[in-house]
Parts: sequence; structure tokens; C-alpha cells
Amino acid sequence: MTDTLSTRSIDTSLAPDPGTYKIDSSHSMVEFVARHLMVTKVRGRFEGFAGEIVVGDTPEESAVNVTIQAASIDSGESKRDEHLRGADFLDVENFPTLEFHSTKVEQSARGLKVEGDLTIKDTTRPVVLDVEYDGSFGDPWGGQRIGFSASTEINREDWGITWNAALESGGVVVSKKVKVELTVSAVKQ
Repeated sequence: MTDTLSTRSIDTSLAPDPGTYKIDSSHSMVEFVARHLMVTKVRGRFEGFAGEIVVGDTPEESAVNVTIQAASIDSGESKRDEHLRGADFLDVENFPTLEFHSTKVEQSARGLKVEGDLTIKDTTRPVVLDVEYDGSFGDPWGGQRIGFSASTEINREDWGITWNAALESGGVVVSKKVKVELTVSAVKQ
């Protein structure tokens, strides 16, 4: 549901009011999907993250900054999560956070394109998020909230996460490609 008092139109697309919005991690999700044994999809999420969205007068004046606690990874299986936290994957002991900082925001035919730098294990690479504005509303506590959905696909090897094992039948245990899906609720500060 969109509250017309906190939404405006930019080039025929709806947009939230300008301002700084703090991400509400208890009502947001940072999730990922990777193939396992070439046939199934394993889903997981990061439970610890914080960030802010700065909504400018135009999309180009907007920005996003997020920090994710690497050890908060949860794929629903404790042994797999231990492996994901270890040196073969995220190496959380040496690299406790993942970070995303936008470098460009622009209107696209289907919503927004948010370009930015994603840092994992001290390696920074550019990524592009396809973003959809889901609306804004006044919450029961007097705050103004905005919602966004976003997704991208990355090659984990671009960040030095190269562990894998070959299968006798061909293929590998874990896909190189990882889909990242975000659902964000943020409160105006």
C-alpha cells in the first residue's frame, strides 16, 4: 500500500520523499541462492546487517550504504554454515564484514539500476542491482517507511571464493553463480 503523502512521481515513476532512511533489519532480508550438486538450489541469508538509503531529489542524487556481518550467514544447516564461515568461503575470522556502497543510481525502464562496489574478503568489485520501489507508508509508530526489492547475480570467484569439488558424473558441488535477493524496509530519520 502506498501512502500518497510520502510518495512522489519522477518521470512517471513513483519515488519516496527525499531524505535519509535507516534500514530496519528486523523487517528486511539479505538472501542468496546457489546451486548445489548442479540440480538443486540452496537458499540462505545474512541475519546481521545495517545500512542507510539516501533518497535524493532525483535518482542520480541518491545513495545506498550497507554493512553485513559475515558470521551471521544462515543456510539452515549448521555444518554447511561452519564451512561457509571458514577460510574456503567467507573467512569471517579475517574478514568480519561484507560491504556495499553505491556509486551510481539511475532510473531504468523497470525501476532503478543501482551500481556499486561490493567488498567481500577485502576484494572490491562492481555490481549492478535491479531495484524496484515497493512503496511507502506511515507506520503505526509515527515513522515514515519505504520498501524496495532488489536482485543481482554475482560470480563468487570474482571475490576469491573458489572452493569447489568435482563430481564423478561431471559438474561441481557448488555453482560459481550466486543470486542475491534483497527485501528492504527503511525508516526515515
